[in-house]
Amino acid sequence: MQSRAAVLHAIPATRPYAQSRPLVLETVELDPPGPGEVLVRIAAAGLCHSDLSVINGDRPRPVPMALGHEASGIVERLGDGVTDLRPGDHVVMVFVPSCGHCAPCAEGRPALCEPGAKANASGELLAGGRRIHLNGAPVSHHIGVSAFGEFAVVSRRSLVPIDREVPLDHAALFGCAVLTGVGAVVNTAAIRPGQTVAVIGLGGVGLSAVLGALGAGAAEIIAIDVNPDKLAIARELGATAVFDAADPDTSGAVRERTRGGVHAAIETAGVPAAFDLAYQVTRRGGQTVTASLANPAARLSLQQVGLVAEERTIRGSYLGGGVPSRDIPAYIALFRQGRLPVDRLLTSSGPLDDINAAFDSLAEGKTVRHIIRMEV
Repeated sequence: MQSRAAVLHAIPATRPYAQSRPLVLETVELDPPGPGEVLVRIAAAGLCHSDLSVINGDRPRPVPMALGHEASGIVERLGDGVTDLRPGDHVVMVFVPSCGHCAPCAEGRPALCEPGAKANASGELLAGGRRIHLNGAPVSHHIGVSAFGEFAVVSRRSLVPIDREVPLDHAALFGCAVLTGVGAVVNTAAIRPGQTVAVIGLGGVGLSAVLGALGAGAAEIIAIDVNPDKLAIARELGATAVFDAADPDTSGAVRERTRGGVHAAIETAGVPAAFDLAYQVTRRGGQTVTASLANPAARLSLQQVGLVAEERTIRGSYLGGGVPSRDIPAYIALFRQGRLPVDRLLTSSGPLDDINAAFDSLAEGKTVRHIIRMEV
């Protein structure tokens, strides 16, 4: 079948993207879903810095590639062997397909699925190969999803079914921003009531972490960014204090306010300076968690003796360090109860045709989450 999709043909792209137009709206051919696969009609897709990092070359991927990884949609057609979904079901897409039987999956860590990581790196689906073609040539899948289009063929392992009453534009956020940000707080850092948290970097993931810290009962939630508008949003969402990351006195001010630093600092900005600040504001015996995807060339420099003598913990958090099939329904339940207001992260929306200009706004820090709305 045919589908319109936003295809990235070359990297890196130069800004402004509205002029260079790195994402080209192409009419591609989609293979029917194979065994264990599903054809999904895309309803809404969020623009994320993980997409931007492919466009700007920070995270090289095989091109041409149909981009997009944070999305919701409606099941259209099932491949052989898919028996637990029906056409018409609403789903959230997950950017790591988990095989369910490799060593990390068996240990309850699907984010680290080995076949899933291999498939994502090669631009293929979990079962191998590509299901997207342009003029007879294969087009790579973006981490198993490729959501910037009308339809997508994905592995069943990339889908979490949700209640049909959840608005699909809100549901899209749970596939990345909410799953990653909230999970970094409740799964990776395992914040307990009364503890203190700092979040460095207030994009969709960072502001989701603020919401996660609020829901976990943190006594202090420190929000840090260079963008005053995002600091204002963090305050509205429940941050108890905000600080300018560019201020050289910020680390000292945070440590003074929290009597030696926070129990856990969550870094979501994706640059070494942000991680360094997160480490500085972490107390002795505390955790510094990074949930961002920096350029592969980025390196960290730490004082080794301090890591030991202060019993510090540094942790990575991918896919929120949890289990999407468990966590997404739980987070949606909190959202429906009004306890996780992720709808407030939506700052703009528009059609697929305006996607390049929308990425300019994301790159300039003008949006938290921009949603591409499809016709459903």
